Amino acid sequence: MHKKQENKISLGQYVAQKRESLGLSLEQLAEKSGLDIDVIYSIEQGMELFLATTIRQKLAKGLKVDNKEIKKYEVKADFSISTKTQSEEIREMILLNAANPNFSINCPLCGEKLITRIAKLYDLEDNLVLRPKAKCSKCPFQLTD
Repeated sequence: MHKKQENKISLGQYVAQKRESLGLSLEQLAEKSGLDIDVIYSIEQGMELFLATTIRQKLAKGLKVDNKEIKKYEVKADFSISTKTQSEEIREMILLNAANPNFSINCPLCGEKLITRIAKLYDLEDNLVLRPKAKCSKCPFQLTD
């Protein structure tokens, strides 16, 4: 479990401030880090509260910092849903309905609408991996990996 966040700024704010202090645009940081611009944008917009190790390492390279520095700003919400099956069902629903603009799903904790998306990542063998993501529009619930 991650330690409670003690920093006054969020992960997204830290990344944006560091990128701007280096004089980089989103596109330039994406190029330097080897990450898709959508990944960086979602981090800066607060869609990601914690990062996969490979993303953190690439982002650290692009920002010219140690990956431990980025990890200090990550937060893992201590909200969980009741069963692994429920989590898997939410993931499947997101994947199956990705092309449906009217698709919506409610938070299993508070009932408010979830904000969903599908992250497109690549594994070490350069195979495309689709990873459904969701966060609540009201409470701290986030669908975790």
